[in-house]
Formats: sequence, structure tokens, C-alpha cells
Amino acid sequence: MVSSSFGLIWSSVLSLSNLLTSLLFLLVYYLVRFYQKQRTIYKNIPPGPKPWPVVGNFGNFFVPPSVRTKIAGQPNSTNAIEIEALRQQATVFGNIHSLFIGGQLIVVLHGFHLIRDALLNQPEVFSDRPDIPLVTILTKRKGIVFAPYGPVWRKQRKFCHTTLRSFGLGKLSLEPCIQRGLAGVKAELLRLNEERGSAGVDPATLIGNSVSNVICSLILGQCFHHHDVEFRTMIRLMEHGLKICINSPAVLINIFPLLYYLPFGVFKELRQVERDITAFLKRIIAKHRDTLDPDNPRDLTDMYLIEMLTQQAAGVEDSSFTDDYLFYVIGDLFIAGTDTTTNSILWFLLYMILHPDVQDKAQAEIDGVVGKHRVPSVTDKGSLPFTEATIMEVQRLHSVVPLAIPHMTSETTVFRGYTIPKGTVIFPNLWSVHRDPTLWEDADSFNPSRFLDNEGNLLRKEYFIPFGIGRRVCMGEQLAKMELFLTVTTLLQAFKFRHPEGNPPPTVKERFGLTMAPCPFSVCVTPRDQKLFNHEYAADALTPEFISSNKKKSLFAIKDAKLR
Repeated sequence: MVSSSFGLIWSSVLSLSNLLTSLLFLLVYYLVRFYQKQRTIYKNIPPGPKPWPVVGNFGNFFVPPSVRTKIAGQPNSTNAIEIEALRQQATVFGNIHSLFIGGQLIVVLHGFHLIRDALLNQPEVFSDRPDIPLVTILTKRKGIVFAPYGPVWRKQRKFCHTTLRSFGLGKLSLEPCIQRGLAGVKAELLRLNEERGSAGVDPATLIGNSVSNVICSLILGQCFHHHDVEFRTMIRLMEHGLKICINSPAVLINIFPLLYYLPFGVFKELRQVERDITAFLKRIIAKHRDTLDPDNPRDLTDMYLIEMLTQQAAGVEDSSFTDDYLFYVIGDLFIAGTDTTTNSILWFLLYMILHPDVQDKAQAEIDGVVGKHRVPSVTDKGSLPFTEATIMEVQRLHSVVPLAIPHMTSETTVFRGYTIPKGTVIFPNLWSVHRDPTLWEDADSFNPSRFLDNEGNLLRKEYFIPFGIGRRVCMGEQLAKMELFLTVTTLLQAFKFRHPEGNPPPTVKERFGLTMAPCPFSVCVTPRDQKLFNHEYAADALTPEFISSNKKKSLFAIKDAKLR
């Protein structure tokens, strides 16, 4: 009996010993392969901090800053992929340098000329998207934003861009939709301001809902009231999902993909958010299919369903126009069309309360061109150079997508004397372009006049690239510009914005998520013309008839100004 028990124990010890031996062998094998790769494939890559095995430079998260500075010349930073850390690395390793996240090679490009050379002069090489595990799990590498570069992506992007333009993207015909939303924002801002008094109003939700509704009208054919429960739930789900993906332990999924399936914590939360968003969007697609009239398409979803039917009738095999692809296209456009523009507007409002003199000057310009009794129009844009320069200066200081969406090399190439292997992730550092002291005088200061010439005319600068450049330039650039201009001019025409008294001034530090957002802040608003905010006006402002009437007044005013 004793010998039998001893045998079992000895057998267990041997099994554990064998397991440890196997694990040690695998570790040694991995390390040998890792350093062989460093000496062969990565022999002539751009310089950078020395990576750790398994975790790469990601291991720096767990190392005290004082120690990090002594290891491989690594600049002092608490986050290896923060903007400031990358800027510090550029001072050590140069404007093109490398780092590793896990075993993935990343090359960072700093400065306008490097980025332009890669994305414009070698677009076939630098326009792909990386296979990021978390993104791949959530998007299946479909849609527009994260889909790989190739014929399928080109067809989908061309179709979406053409369709959105037919429904008003970047055109004057979309103006009434934006203005209806802004009329609601003004009325709600005033109500909340009166309700909360000196505490002020956080404008983020109101602005986000207004921007979301514009993209909803284009892709889903409907606008939601800002109190609509389903709409607000959808917005919260997307915000929460993005927060989990960017600012939680879920980022470790990009190194250890199996973590996604853990049945607890943020990993479980993320899967639930994904299920809820999927159910919401699929309900809308199903409703569109049930009410589809091919002769009277209402929005992008209808047009996509019609294209699917057309290709099926033509017997097209392996078409990329499928229900599955439509789902991811809608998700891409909804998120991309909301987050970036919302945060650009919030940054603008923040700078207006920090720089009341600039706010006064922009309002005087708007009063002189638009007046106080008609809504601003895109047709006013050329007559409001200071206001436009102020928008551009805010975008320069705070690129909402500072590293763009990561690119990837589709083949091995030699770039600026370095060998960039196929499959290398490329970070074009747009932040470095907009804060480059060789391009911008006193680059870290807020100065809208840098975009004006001596006569006060607007200056267009090729190195101002908030929407990126190359084949992957933001598809919604024209819509974003229209929403930005109409929103800021409409709000500045209506209100004086100021910081709540007694509170510390808001910070201009960034909050990193999918895009770079300002930290939450509150504003107090004062109507610049109280007569415009009686109950009757607020109600009428939400009707299409009111918007149409004001649009006609706007066009007549422009013509009259030209005659004078």
C-alpha cells in the first residue's frame, strides 16, 4: 500500500518535472528564434529601444521610469505608446524609429516629409491595415476603416463614398439636417443652463448626439431624439466598448488573444457590449429589408441592400456585398462619423472659454457677415476667415487621431535607407507634423492668426493634415468640415460661452480613447439675443419649414452682400 502511494507520488513528480522541462525547452526555443529574427529579418530596420522577449517594448509598462532610462537608451515615459514618449524617442533615435509590441514590429514616422513620402509616394506599400487581434475579433477585418487594402476595400469604399454623396455628403443639401439638430442643441443647452445655474453644463452628450444624428440620417435614414432610450443606450454602449478596448486590461488581448474569451471582468463586459451593439444594428438592417422599396432608396443601408440584390440577380459569384459586410460598414461609419467630429467641436468650445478674446473676435465676424437673425450657412464660409482659422488652429493643436489609424506594409520595402519588412505596422505621427517647430512658429501656443495672411485672408498649408493623407485619408472629411463649421458658427452666434465661476480652469490635457478627447468640462452659456430664445422660436426651430425658410434667407443675404 505504502509502495503504491510512493509510486503515485513519484509518478506525479516526474510528470511535473517533464512539464517544467518542456516549458523550459519551449522558452529556450522561442528565445533562440527571437534573437535569430532580430539578426536576420530585422537586421536593417530603423533604430529603436531594445525589445524584451515575448512582450517587446510593452514590458516597459511594468518598469519604473528611473530604471527605464538606463535600459537600451529608452526615454523616460510611463506609457511606451503615448505621444510624448514617441516624441522623446524621436529625439534619441531619429524621425523614423522602431519599437515592438509583443513580437510585432512597429515603425513610427515623424514629420510631414517622411509621412508624405510614405503615404503619397508609395501608397501601394503603405496603405494596408494591420491584423490587430482585438480589432480583428470585433470587425472580422471587414468594413471600411480597418479592412485590408485591396480590391474588396476599394469597391466598398467607392460605393459608400458615392452613395453618401448622393444623399448630401459635403453638399448644401445636407445643411437642413445639421441645422435641425443644432436648433435642438441650442434649446437644450439653454434649458440645462437655467436648470443647473452656476454649475454649468457638460456639452459632450448634446454635441455627440447631434453629430451622431447626422450620420444616422445618411446611413440609417432616421434621426433620433436626444432622449430616445434606444439611441442613448446605443451611444453609451459604443462609448463603453471603446473605453474597454483602449483603457482597460482588454488591450492585453492584442498580445494574448485568448484573453478575449475569459468569463469575467472587462473581457466578459466587452463580449456583452459586442452582442448588444450587434443586436441593435441587425434590428435596423432587418427593418430596412422588410420595408425596402428599390425605386425609392432612403439611405445608404437601402442602397447597399439594392446593390446586393443587383449583384445576386446578375449572378456575381463571391460578391463582397453581403449582410455581414453591411453590418461592419454601418458600424465603422457610425463610430468614425461620431467620435472624431464630436471631439473636434468639444476642443473648440474648450478653447473659446479659455480664450474669450478669440471668442469675441469670432462672434464679431459672424455678426458682421451672418447677423443675428438667420442661421449660418456653409455659403458663409469664405466670408468668415478668422472663424475658419480658429477652427483650423484647434485642429492643429489637438489632432483627434494623433497617430492616424495604423497602416501596414503590404510588402518588404526599402524606405529612407532602412528595410521595412512586409507586415510592419506603421504609425504616421500626425501630432509631430502639427507641433513641428520648423513648420509652425511657437508651435505649442494657440494662435489662429497663423492661418491668416497680412490682409486677413485664409492661408491653406499643405502640412496641415488633420484628416490624414494618402489612400486612407478620412472618407468623411467633407462632412466633418461642414459639421464643424456649422456647429461652431451657430453656437457662437447664439451664445457667449464662459467657464463656471469658482471652478478651477479646465485643462487642455488629452484623454486618450479611439480619438484624443478633452477631459470633461462644463460651460455656462448666456444668450447673445434673448428674443431668439422664447418658447415659440425654440419649437419652430426644429421644423423643416423653419430651416428651409432660414436657408432661403441665408442665400438671399449672401447674394445681397455680393451686390453691395
